[in-house]
Amino acid sequence: MSDDSLGLIMDMFLKQDELAVEQYASRKAMGEAAAKEVAAKIAGLQREKESVNIIFAAAPSQNEFLEALIAAPGIDWRRVNGFHMDEYIGLAADAPQGFGNFLRGRLFGRLPFGQVFYLDGQAADPQAECARYSALLAEYPADIVCLGIGENGHIAFNDPHVARFDDPVRVKVVDLDDKCRRQQVHDGCFASLGQVPTHALTLTIPALTAAPGMYCIVPAQTKARAVHDTVYGEITTACPASILRTKTGAKLYLDPDSGALL
Repeated sequence: MSDDSLGLIMDMFLKQDELAVEQYASRKAMGEAAAKEVAAKIAGLQREKESVNIIFAAAPSQNEFLEALIAAPGIDWRRVNGFHMDEYIGLAADAPQGFGNFLRGRLFGRLPFGQVFYLDGQAADPQAECARYSALLAEYPADIVCLGIGENGHIAFNDPHVARFDDPVRVKVVDLDDKCRRQQVHDGCFASLGQVPTHALTLTIPALTAAPGMYCIVPAQTKARAVHDTVYGEITTACPASILRTKTGAKLYLDPDSGALL
């Protein structure tokens, strides 16, 4: 089936440094295009190796992409291991805002993954949990990262004030800046800022960029400034997502709203 028949004709394509940027006519088309390419990448890797390790973002911005990926043909999900890239500290185990719970409901629980590795935001010793998850990432090196960009330019929970391009660890405890926490209210995940946790576990920037394949899915007008700064600003931790411009083969998928300032 052609991209035209799927309604996936790009409205815009540009390349900035190493980052390819594609804008589609709608949020749905954006998600479907990203899923089509990620599915093809998974299928290709499965012809070369026994298992594929993928890190997923958990956010409403990923909904269209995840739905399309679930429907994609040609993937043996029993040979895929799943990770997620961040988790709040201190939420109740069954809280729907928990990122592990989000992905369990929208992805991990709907496909026969070989293994799924969850970050434990309720761990009694968060530093020990960072070490445990770091060891898993070392044992199962990521092949693909499917991520988004925050309103403050973060990737995972690497907000500007804690982001390091040369971070010496794979997973760490971070405090969340106010713009990041307000985004969770804008996204409808929490009713008020006071309900949003102040700390989280996150994979660091080197842990994410170590994966050969990086697919970044970013819809919505609230992300337009962060997208602009990612593509056209300096490569700096003031906009952590700008590091994507140094990553060979990285792709950024936009809808008309998120790409409005390009």
